[in-house]
Amino acid sequence: MTDNDERQTLLLVDGSSYLYRAFHAMPDLRAVPGDPASPATGAIRGMVNMLSALQKDVPAEYAACVFDASGPTFRDELYPDYKANRSAMPDDLRAQIAPIHEVVQLLGWPLLCIPGVEADDVIGTLARHAAARGLRVIIASGDKDLAQLVDERITIIDTMSGKRRDVAGVSEEFGVPPGLMVDFQALVGDAVDNVPGVAKVGPKTAAKWLAEHGSLDALMARADTIKGVAGQNLRAALDWLPTGRKLLTIKTDCALDEYLPGYPDAIDSIAVSANQTRELADFYEKYGFRSLARALQGGSAESAVGDVASAGATELAEAAQQREVAYDIILDWPDFERWLVRLQAAPLVALDTETTSLDELRARIVGLSFSVEPGSAAYIPLAHDGPDVPEQLPLDEVLARLKPWLEDAAAPKLGQHIKYDRHVLANHGIQVRGYVHDTMLQSYVLEVHRPHGLASLAERHTGRTGLSYEDLCGKGAKQIPFSQVAVEQAAAYACEDSDQTLDVHRVLWPQLQADEKLRAIYELEIACSETLFRIERNGVLIDADLLAAQSRDLGQRIVALEQQAYEIAGQPFNLGSPKQLGEIFFDKLGMPVIKKTATGARSTDEEVLEKLAENYPLPARLLEHRSLCKLKGTYTDKLGQLADPRTGRVHTHYAQAVAVTGRLSSNEPNLQNIPIRTAEGRRIREAFIAPPGRLIASCDYSQIELRIMAHISGDAALLAAFSQGLDVHRATAAEVFGVALEQVTSEQRRYAKTINFGLIYGMSSFGLAKALGISNGAAKNYIDRYFERYPGVKRYMDNTRLEAKERGYVETVFGRRLYLPEINSPNGPRRSGAERAAINAPMQGTAADLIKMAMVQVQALLDSDRPEVLMVMQVHDELVFELPEGELQWLQESIPRVMAGVAQLKVPLVAEVGAGGNWEEAH
Repeated sequence: MTDNDERQTLLLVDGSSYLYRAFHAMPDLRAVPGDPASPATGAIRGMVNMLSALQKDVPAEYAACVFDASGPTFRDELYPDYKANRSAMPDDLRAQIAPIHEVVQLLGWPLLCIPGVEADDVIGTLARHAAARGLRVIIASGDKDLAQLVDERITIIDTMSGKRRDVAGVSEEFGVPPGLMVDFQALVGDAVDNVPGVAKVGPKTAAKWLAEHGSLDALMARADTIKGVAGQNLRAALDWLPTGRKLLTIKTDCALDEYLPGYPDAIDSIAVSANQTRELADFYEKYGFRSLARALQGGSAESAVGDVASAGATELAEAAQQREVAYDIILDWPDFERWLVRLQAAPLVALDTETTSLDELRARIVGLSFSVEPGSAAYIPLAHDGPDVPEQLPLDEVLARLKPWLEDAAAPKLGQHIKYDRHVLANHGIQVRGYVHDTMLQSYVLEVHRPHGLASLAERHTGRTGLSYEDLCGKGAKQIPFSQVAVEQAAAYACEDSDQTLDVHRVLWPQLQADEKLRAIYELEIACSETLFRIERNGVLIDADLLAAQSRDLGQRIVALEQQAYEIAGQPFNLGSPKQLGEIFFDKLGMPVIKKTATGARSTDEEVLEKLAENYPLPARLLEHRSLCKLKGTYTDKLGQLADPRTGRVHTHYAQAVAVTGRLSSNEPNLQNIPIRTAEGRRIREAFIAPPGRLIASCDYSQIELRIMAHISGDAALLAAFSQGLDVHRATAAEVFGVALEQVTSEQRRYAKTINFGLIYGMSSFGLAKALGISNGAAKNYIDRYFERYPGVKRYMDNTRLEAKERGYVETVFGRRLYLPEINSPNGPRRSGAERAAINAPMQGTAADLIKMAMVQVQALLDSDRPEVLMVMQVHDELVFELPEGELQWLQESIPRVMAGVAQLKVPLVAEVGAGGNWEEAH
């Protein structure tokens, strides 16, 4: 190597930072999946993933992965309280340190762990030596302390956040150049390492002082000129600051020759080496990383990013990686006719559209791609308008010739997110039939906790990577429309999409076929996709004038609340500024500090405002102000803008593959979050209207999750309450408070209702106390009495937690799997959250299954019997219809019967109907 060889790179990894990130970012993996007694492997797998990605993304001739050594360092001698407030390393992480060190070296990384100094010091020494020899140095770390090393040759990248700290980046982020970062850190201090700074001096003040004085030494020399409390605090810290700066200064002269013989002259001692393939494969097998082991045998560790479920799937994946592809561009009628014959004869065709927009109701076709067998696909460019575009077949005529096949229900078709493609083709007058498979939904059913995008699926299940949309079209302001992409590139991208979709289907579909319950859930999702397409297409009429009037009213009330807040505070202020709120609340008005933020600041978050609002008028005004601003900005201002100007209807987008419980989500607009517990929220529902001569009707399941709890738990008292048609909250109150049904007060019923729904969501006694405004002891007493009267519910909860820990997932009544990656996590809050989810997910998931079954069966009934009745919305456990006034009686009789009959539980399902001129009246 020569000193002036600019092209060579040294890549330094802050291994200590990486292993903590890997530990907290990854689920609680075990060498034997689902066995809590088996060794933890999440941090190991995370390190393998991160280091493999780095090797791929940052090519380097030289590298080192640097870890902190155990034992004290020179900083502990300098300041005995250094890092004194750090918690001990979790046992599960400590147990993974040795195997992490082992696999780092097997992956070809030189590993350094130097006693007496920290990893940062080793990184600083290597970086400065290499930069002095002319190498480009890249440090992979999220630690801001390393910013002091940055110069023209040394750059820091944070692969987790995508942040890049070069000279300009450091200056922009911290307000000082890298050369002043140590002075900056000394002033601010480092709470993580327990290094004090100047009291109440934050980043802005530190940067301002250094900009004015040029250095910490110069600032200290003129400390007597600094005014106010900040100046007093600076002068009080003058004796400490030199020590603080020394603690925070990264050493760049560590003696490394004992660990790297001949260093720094023999820099080849940190040259990157090849993977130790055989030893690495043994390591992967030992720790349960079977997909990585298989990939090594196939020669590509980097391509293995997920476990393939079966031997047959593995063979398909390997074949997909090794296969040659043949992609055609159809530019003339003979080629078109040849491919049309192939489409008509194929047992299954993967179909994909390239379009002008992600908005499915406005998107127009730019091109179509098809794949009929692995490695064979074709693209028909139809509306490309970029430079040097070849002559294309006419769009309308191509669609007219494809229409019989597209609308043939007997011609099986496959897609990735088929609902989107249905809309796009419907925009051109084609009602696609014959969609039998959707790879996005296959993934959603099989692995709900993982990403479902095609690129992720292809890489995870077949090891294939390919072109991205950004590769072709660019990003941000410079992004071009797909129609301007060169046809050859567009064809490669589009054909690859269809080909990969077919590949992924060939891996996932056999897994669904092998599990009867999961296959039934998948078939429900496919049918639901078609029903949702119909609902989205229908849309719902909006009263734009009413919304405008509501916006004006809300605007006036918001201004009035601002004025009231100013009057109470005795001054105008920024209602959205936590700093100004803190000064007014705590300094001026003397309100009590409820809690502090992670940085020690006095919190004014929503929880604090709600607590303070119990006794003070200003927080109450602020809460009301925020609520009205949200309603105005999210709904009354926006809904009218989202309506189709031709029809006045809004068409929400229902996302199937998002919520891990199986529930649907909606956006543009989000119908699930329109508040119904406030008068203002209910007024928004008044703007969802029926046209003249028609009505809005709502049909929803009554107390569906409590009924599911009764079914799943088998609790005799709950089953009896529902079977006898009792008011279940009144019945619960009678049990908990030990009174007769007829003696239950409205207050007792309210308490019982909170307990019933709270326990479904895993509420603790603390949460119940807060919800009811009672003591923790009283809340615990209520919960204990509840479980005494409903022992089946307690038994269900205990058993479900145990089963979830053993299997790693829970199931709905109908077999949908709901994975809980954190159920055995060593992180207490994460584990507790997963345990609460384990209890609630079967109920939410079963409710999601039931409403989807209802949607499909109701739509079939409408198609066969009442096509003039439109299903226009689905919100939680509710279906909303638009219908002629004369069909109301039919709907009131027919729809509840269908919804109640979709499944037979141990308690009756009940659906209730309301109707009116708008959605609010229908309630």
